[in-house]
Formats: sequence, C-alpha cells, structure tokens
Amino acid sequence: VQLQASGGGLVQAGGSLRLSCAASGRTFSTRTMAWFRRVPEKEREFVAAINRNGVTTSYTDSVKGRFTISRDNAKNTVYLQMNSLKPEDTAVYYCAAGNNVGGYGSWGQGTQVTVSS
Repeated sequence: VQLQASGGGLVQAGGSLRLSCAASGRTFSTRTMAWFRRVPEKEREFVAAINRNGVTTSYTDSVKGRFTISRDNAKNTVYLQMNSLKPEDTAVYYCAAGNNVGGYGSWGQGTQVTVSS
C-alpha cells in the first residue's frame, strides 16, 4: 500500500490541525494504521494507532485527550485530529500501515507540523 500524508502546517499553540493520510491499494481496510512523528536528532515516536475496523485506538500518553485518530475505509483514509497543540508537538508526522508480522511496513512521506508559542 502507498501512503500520502497531508494537512500539516504552522499553527499557534492551542490551535488545531487535521492530518490526512490517503492510501492506495485494496488492502487498506485490513490493516492497522498509525501515526508517528520525528523531530531532528531524536528517534521516531509513536503517536496513535487504530485497528482495521476503527473500534480500537491507542495513543502515546503525551497526546491523550488532545489527539484523535480515525479512519474511513470507504475512502482509504486515516486521519489525525490534533487539538490544543503545544510547541512540543512540532515534528514531521508520518502515517504508517501495519504489516502481517505486527510491525509497520509502509510509510508515507511525512508532513511538517509546526506549533508556535
């Protein structure tokens, strides 16, 4: 599956953004989907994941209550709604599709999110 992320930008602290990740291929609805983020000189960080039917979600502690992951299998798209953004949320955000061995085998190109204080 190929992934195309969009929706990043510059926003003030306290603001909101919604990231989208459009997937090609026929297997989107069978895959767990996730968002990760990376800042320079740090390791990539897990942000959120959603199972294939959208029933189960998980989040890293720092975004719980502020971010919401969702998906629309009819549109082959996964979303990340980000509210109450903080400067420490500044990063390049990547979407990823799960593989059949419990990891993530497909990655989007990344979209920059910058939160100003």
